[in-house]
Amino acid sequence: MIVRCADAEDIPALARVAERSYRAAFRDILEGSVLAGRDAAFFSDRFASSWKRMLVVVRRDAPIGFLLMTDGHIDMLFMDPDAAGRGAGALLLQRAECLGAKSLECFRDNHGARRFYERHGWRLAREYERAFAGRERSFVLYEKP
Repeated sequence: MIVRCADAEDIPALARVAERSYRAAFRDILEGSVLAGRDAAFFSDRFASSWKRMLVVVRRDAPIGFLLMTDGHIDMLFMDPDAAGRGAGALLLQRAECLGAKSLECFRDNHGARRFYERHGWRLAREYERAFAGRERSFVLYEKP
C-alpha cells in the first residue's frame, strides 16, 4: 500500500469508495433517504473542487481509501469497506498528522471511527449538536495533542 496525493483522474474511483464507505458506516445513524442521496455522483461533484486537498491510499493501483483535509482539520477519512481493518486508514491518518492534522469531527454514534481515532492518540474535545441533512445531529470533535 502507498499513500499519495490525489489527482483529478482519481475522482470517479474515490467517489465510489466514498459512496460504499458512507453507506456502510452510517447505515445505523442516518435515514435511508439521506444515504440514497450520498451516491457516487454526489461525491464526484464534491471532489471536483477538493481533490487537491486529498490523500489517497492505493493497493494494486486502485484507490481503497482517502482523506480530505482543510487547514489542519480532517474533513473525511473513508475506507472501502472491503479494505477496512488492514492498516490503510492508519497510514492515511499518520500522513495527515505529519501534514499538520489537529482536529476532526464525527458522528457521536460512529463508534467504530471513534475507537479508531482514540487508538491513534486522538482525544475527545467536546460533544455537540448541529444541523446536518435537515436535522439536528450529535457530533464529537477530536483533537490531536
